[in-house]
Amino acid sequence: MTLDQLCRQMRQRLAPLYPQGEAAMLVRIIWEHLKDWNQTELLIRASEPVSDFMQSKAEAIIDRLLTGEPIQYILGEARFYGMKLRVDRSTLIPRPETEQLVDDIVDDAAETTDLRVLDLCTGSGCIAIALARNRRFACVEGVDVSVDAIAVAADNAKSLHADVLWRCADVLEMRPKPDTFDIIVSNPPYIAEKERAGMSATVKDYEPRQALFVPDNDPLLFYRAISRFAMTAFKAGGRLYFEINPLYAAPLRSMMEQHGWQDVVLGVDSQKLTRYLKARKPL
Repeated sequence: MTLDQLCRQMRQRLAPLYPQGEAAMLVRIIWEHLKDWNQTELLIRASEPVSDFMQSKAEAIIDRLLTGEPIQYILGEARFYGMKLRVDRSTLIPRPETEQLVDDIVDDAAETTDLRVLDLCTGSGCIAIALARNRRFACVEGVDVSVDAIAVAADNAKSLHADVLWRCADVLEMRPKPDTFDIIVSNPPYIAEKERAGMSATVKDYEPRQALFVPDNDPLLFYRAISRFAMTAFKAGGRLYFEINPLYAAPLRSMMEQHGWQDVVLGVDSQKLTRYLKARKPL
């Protein structure tokens, strides 16, 4: 079987579960992982025969995709902000929309080099590592309640030569040390349990529940805790950055203003959904 024939067969097998464009993308990702072939090389090698061994490896990945398992968990890696990160089922899969959160911090920080940064609910460490690699911060720390997630984050930092301090702690119970940080960023759990029914099985059946969901009666649980923590932990003028649930943008903004934050600004993602909030501690 030639590479072109196999790729066609792989896309056809994926067709019942994935749209045409997504199926084609998945096939490209599989070959990049298996052979480090990009789209150009796939075209150049289209008429070349594929060994039975490589065919079996590709088909095994397709088998797992057809169960709904995310490609990132199957391959054990995800792309984020130009980096290749290790992921497993103890960590959320980094999303493209989270890259905008990193962009905002990188842009706002400019070339300042004496800032201390804290990433809460760090998961795979994607935000903390991207920040450490793109700005010369004085210190970057990442915190998560999951021991397994912190192990993945630390491994990612090591492989990407990023200088980040890691700590296992429950954000809901952390006690702040006054005047410590200049920037705090978090992409915390923000999906209400009632939203679960409408979610893709690929997300709700595979990604870590504790990193996704909050109680229906308290969707701002983590934001409230982080807001209070940050107000004490920040130096004057410290900036807080959140990824948020668009459904609760208005009440979150109101809560932040009630907590005394200034310059509370909401931002939209590429889909025009209200996905970000940033605020500043008064001077």
